[in-house]
Amino acid sequence: MQALQLIITLALLVFIHELGHFTFAKLSKTRVDKFYLFFNPWFSLFKFKKGETEYGIGWLPLGGYCKIAGMVDESMDKEQLHSEPKPWEYRSKTWAQRFMITIGGVLFNFIGAILIYSALSFTYGKTYLPLQNLKYGVYCDSTALSIGFENGDKILMVDDKQPETLGKAITQILLDNAQTVTVERGGKEVAITLPDDIENRIVANPNSFFMMENFPFVIDSIMPNTPASRSDLRVGDRIVAIDSVPTVSFMDFVTEVKPFAGKDVVLTVVRHGFDEKIPITISSEGKIGAYTKTADDLFDMVTEKYSLLQSIPEGIKMGFGTLTFYVKQFKLIFTKEGSQQVGSFVSMGKMYDKTWNWKHFWTLAALFSVILAFMNILPIPGLDGGHLLFLLVELIIRRKPSEKFLMKAQMIGMAIIFAIFFYALFLDFGRL
Repeated sequence: MQALQLIITLALLVFIHELGHFTFAKLSKTRVDKFYLFFNPWFSLFKFKKGETEYGIGWLPLGGYCKIAGMVDESMDKEQLHSEPKPWEYRSKTWAQRFMITIGGVLFNFIGAILIYSALSFTYGKTYLPLQNLKYGVYCDSTALSIGFENGDKILMVDDKQPETLGKAITQILLDNAQTVTVERGGKEVAITLPDDIENRIVANPNSFFMMENFPFVIDSIMPNTPASRSDLRVGDRIVAIDSVPTVSFMDFVTEVKPFAGKDVVLTVVRHGFDEKIPITISSEGKIGAYTKTADDLFDMVTEKYSLLQSIPEGIKMGFGTLTFYVKQFKLIFTKEGSQQVGSFVSMGKMYDKTWNWKHFWTLAALFSVILAFMNILPIPGLDGGHLLFLLVELIIRRKPSEKFLMKAQMIGMAIIFAIFFYALFLDFGRL
């Protein structure tokens, strides 16, 4: 199911991207020889020709292409470049027309993301947990604890800003070069000075969540034929200790229950305001077979609804917000720690739910559309950004780069792209 959702998303986003190139080519009366969803080395799954263009679906779901006459691209077609430019070719068009044809894919992907975000805002609204509503504070991983945070801290300020949510607070800490975080601890305000290498510390720990909402283990449901179902535990019980070991939060319980695997213990629970002692045998896997209520159930969430007109500016805001976040995050790739966290389609697939979830599906589609737009605008030959770079050079020096130079640059760029792809794939398989 995860693989299916990823393939459908890629098909949609690749189609939108290539449609951008196709649309501006047609507007400038430039011939499009081929329009393909996915790559088709050796053979195509499906194809037909209409007018001057061959349309088809390839068998390799790693992208797609729009082969524009007279343009040096990934097709590496040299034959058309041996003749004089024809009026319908890319190389015969004005600088502005070539610019729009080249940037069309990126433009359509970004507009597509904005439209998806607008539709999500209109359909679902925006539900979030305000930072001030985290009545149990935050739960910290080893990285956060080493910096000076403690479980139960309530974040008040990051530098001189009051973040709206915990996610935004973490973003400021990780990507905005924050210097100080002010927290409430035991009724007092405590200032924590952040180390200069905090980004590297967080990224270096592949299992790091840094901080998450701290919430108690309040039983939401009990699975049949489990230790919990064979005990006197009830829905609504709040587990606060295993034998004499306190478990203030759900994550405390997850950590502390492991050493008791296969053993008889006594859980202390709060039921209707009173402590109760519940004997139970922990499973050999270190579990009791009960689900906890989540932050959505335990805290006061805020939901904002948008009309059709209101959803459009909200979608634009979300699109640019996602792009800004990704651009800031991109700098971490150039660090030793960040380069080890690069992922391929395997990592992307793992982000999907194992069951179909329309909201999550479209949220990831919008995210990946922004990422596809940004990655394609990078100034690497072989990507749209590489073509744009040479167009800008042409604008400055008033002379086109030679087609021989463009062909060599394309080959170098494709080699770089494939090297990055296989490096990311190698890392992903190493994590399996």
